[in-house]
Amino acid sequence: MRRLLFFLLLLVPLPSLALSTDAQEFIRISKELEPVQCEKRRLRRAIALAEAERRDTDVRAARDRFAKLDKDPKTARLEKRLAELEPRLKHSSDPEDLPTISLQQREAFYRCD
Repeated sequence: MRRLLFFLLLLVPLPSLALSTDAQEFIRISKELEPVQCEKRRLRRAIALAEAERRDTDVRAARDRFAKLDKDPKTARLEKRLAELEPRLKHSSDPEDLPTISLQQREAFYRCD
């Protein structure tokens, strides 16, 4: 009975296994970069608000923090890899890749706030 149950479980498709290796890598890197992306989104909002209120020192400080995030070698390397994967995923033959990545990115966006 246990063996039958085990084999039935093997037949159930797992969403992560249905994705291409490029999509799996894209999602893994995106999750790793999520805190940085949230901070960048927060800084963009702060810059826009400070510019609208003409608070030049706050604008400069936020831009400096943003630049510091961009200069981090690990972040830059991971973002470069995402940029390399993106065109390949747009032309992926796996129909589950783009919807799954889109869902992951929407969920990450709402976790930031």
